[in-house]
Order: sequence, then structure tokens, then C-alpha cells
Amino acid sequence: MPSVYEFNRAILRRPGASVVKGLRAGGGPDPVLEDVLAEHAGYERALADAGLTLTVLDPLEEFPDAIFVEDPALVFPEGAILLKPGAPSREAEGEYLRSTLDALFDQVLDLPAGHADGGDVLVLPDKVLIGLSARTDREGAQALAALLARLGYKAEVAATPAEVLHLKTASSLLDEETVLSTRALAATGIFDGYRVIEVPAEEEGGANVLRVNDRVIAGAGHPRVLDLLDGHGLKLVALPNSAIAAIDAGFTCMSLRWRAG
Repeated sequence: MPSVYEFNRAILRRPGASVVKGLRAGGGPDPVLEDVLAEHAGYERALADAGLTLTVLDPLEEFPDAIFVEDPALVFPEGAILLKPGAPSREAEGEYLRSTLDALFDQVLDLPAGHADGGDVLVLPDKVLIGLSARTDREGAQALAALLARLGYKAEVAATPAEVLHLKTASSLLDEETVLSTRALAATGIFDGYRVIEVPAEEEGGANVLRVNDRVIAGAGHPRVLDLLDGHGLKLVALPNSAIAAIDAGFTCMSLRWRAG
């Protein structure tokens, strides 16, 4: 059986000029468009270098956050799920992915109730964690758990600390036994049974990394996190991501990844 981080396909959406007006919880100035474009292009190259065949979609100017394709949808070898993001400005984004998903998957399921963001969904080897947040409510999480069961996955709904935007803002899967996490999220106990590597408090923004095949993509601006990952024996791809981080995004949310048969 392939590991849950072994992929050969991915869907991305290139940024439009409106991306600099994307949602952000902490305010702050707009990032520079050219920086966002350069960082996204570097991410695209990194996925291709990892051996993935990419489906790259055109920008959606009316949706500044549309480059973060993993929030309105989830994909698995068995099928795709269209979600309903919790931010009102993003609620309709999934419809712009439907035709692409219909063409690539045998079944595409729709979240029937509530709200759920893909950023709150962490696929582990033995289960799928769905984190409750300001963007994912309990009704949406429970409805998503039922859809995941239809695809053959056991799901578990978990509470997250109030300051966590998304579950994967504060945690990432590194290998079959290991999770990278902020201390506050690890303290909730949701990763019991896993080895947890805690990110340093001053680099909590580096907790979102992407394990893909034999490597892990991580933020170049988080040297202590990079040292921890290197010490764990992982092949590192360090990418600049400060402009994308300015609009509350990380590496996992910029692609939909799966292993096609």
C-alpha cells in the first residue's frame, strides 16, 4: 500500500492579480504581487520535481483566495469531495473546481451541510483528522466524516486551540509515525500515538510543511524548523513563502494531491 504522502498527480490554480487582497486573520499590508507569483511558481516547480503530473488552472480574479485549492475540495484515489469553506467570500469556490474534478475522478461528493475547509483536514495513516475552527463548524465536520466513510476512510473530529486558523496551519504529517506540530496543538492530545516534533515558539509559522513522496517542502524563512526536519533525516526542499504567508496560507493548501492508479 502506498503511504498517504505518496502522490503522482496534483491540481493547482495560478494566482490572479487580486491575490494580494486575500483574507488574513492578522491584518498587515498587502504582499507584493510579483513575490506571490514567484513563490507560487517555485512551489509548482517543486511539485513537478517531486514527480507529480500537474493540472494547472487559470486564475480566478473574482476570488482572491482561489489559489488555495485545498480549502474548497479534498481528493483521494477513491474520489473527490467538494467542501463549503467557512469564509463567506470563499463559499462558491468549489463550483469552479467541479468540472476539473469530474474529469479526473470517478465520483465527486458534495458536503451536504455545514461548513468545512480543507485546511482543517489532516490525513494520517490510520485516520483523517478534522479540526474544528472558525472556518470548520461541527455540522460541517460531521457531514464530512460521513462522506469520508463512503470513500473508505475513518474520520475523527478534533477541537483545536482558539488561535489556530486551520488544523494544518499548526501541524503537518512528516512520515508514517511522525507529526510536526505547535506546542499548543500537540498539548490537546489529538496526536496521541504519534511521535510529535514541536516547532519552536518563535517559528510557529513554519509548522505547515508538505511531505510529498521522498521529500518535505518547508519554508526557507524558518531555519530552526529546517534544522529539526534535517535532523529527522528528511530530504528538504526549502522554499521562500513569506508573501504567501502574508495572506494566511501555507504549502499544503496550494494544491490538491493524490495517487492515481
